[in-house]
Amino acid sequence: MTPDPRIVAVVPCHNEEAAIAKVVADLHAAVPGIEVHVYDNCSTDGTAEAARRAGAQVRHEEEKGKGNVVRRAFADLDADVYLLIDGDDTYEAADAPAMIDTLLSGPYDHVLGVRRQVTDTAYRSGHETGNRFFNGLVSFAFRRRVSDMLSGYRVFSRRFVKSFPALSREFEIETELTVHAVNARVPQAEVPVGFRDRPAGSESKLRTYHDGFRILGIFGQLLFHERPFLVTGAVSAALFVLGLVLGLPVVLEFAGTGLVPRFPTAFLAASLVLLAGVFLLMGVLLSGQAKIRRETSRLFYLRLPAPPWNGGDVPGRARPRDAEHRQP
Repeated sequence: MTPDPRIVAVVPCHNEEAAIAKVVADLHAAVPGIEVHVYDNCSTDGTAEAARRAGAQVRHEEEKGKGNVVRRAFADLDADVYLLIDGDDTYEAADAPAMIDTLLSGPYDHVLGVRRQVTDTAYRSGHETGNRFFNGLVSFAFRRRVSDMLSGYRVFSRRFVKSFPALSREFEIETELTVHAVNARVPQAEVPVGFRDRPAGSESKLRTYHDGFRILGIFGQLLFHERPFLVTGAVSAALFVLGLVLGLPVVLEFAGTGLVPRFPTAFLAASLVLLAGVFLLMGVLLSGQAKIRRETSRLFYLRLPAPPWNGGDVPGRARPRDAEHRQP
């Protein structure tokens, strides 16, 4: 008989005294036997004490930022199943068993909690539109459909956690998790989860435009890192077209008269076409390096055991949407 898997919850917190006790209590009620690890991230209120009284194990991360917390937690904790949830009580902890059952029924390595509003004001102004924009961007760039890339409610296997580099510092960590999952093509699924307003007395730390530009920046870096030929190929094509537009009239004039009266334009056009070739060659070389890196990462991933399998679909639960095989 397969022993019960060890399940840990990672709860990043910064000044969540008003909500953290309920989050911890709800997790213990929803998933009996779960270990709840609250990471107090530079809080100035009573977050740590409230979490400790509620029955959580409290750790401290002095480098501010959710990404720093996730990197620390993934290095510190050893378990079969990892649940990541925010400490602001906006996610429905009662959905955790369905997400964990889904992970074990595959078994999958990543289960994404796709947010469904249970209150009309759960999303802040502009956040839902921004989330849809980033979902479309990632789905197009990596050819894997993603329904809620900025969700902070996820479940992971041990082999996902221990093979994830975790380079982000702040709220960009969700982008990095999503890109890693779709680019590595790990088996994954999506499960709808409840999403509601923060409780009274709790204040959001998100800054709509600032965080949006940071997410866009980290997405650009990850795209160049993981799919360099797509980036350099686009730049190469743009430079080649521009060079062609500038140079074609000069070539036609030379063919008709044998003269090159616009020499600066001809020189610029030739330079742009040459530069386009340089970017194309750079993309080929970087793509080769990216392939080697992915192969090495895959071999390390395969060294780790798969999550415990619970025998397939759980009776009475709808079959999850398998994100591994769905197309955009």
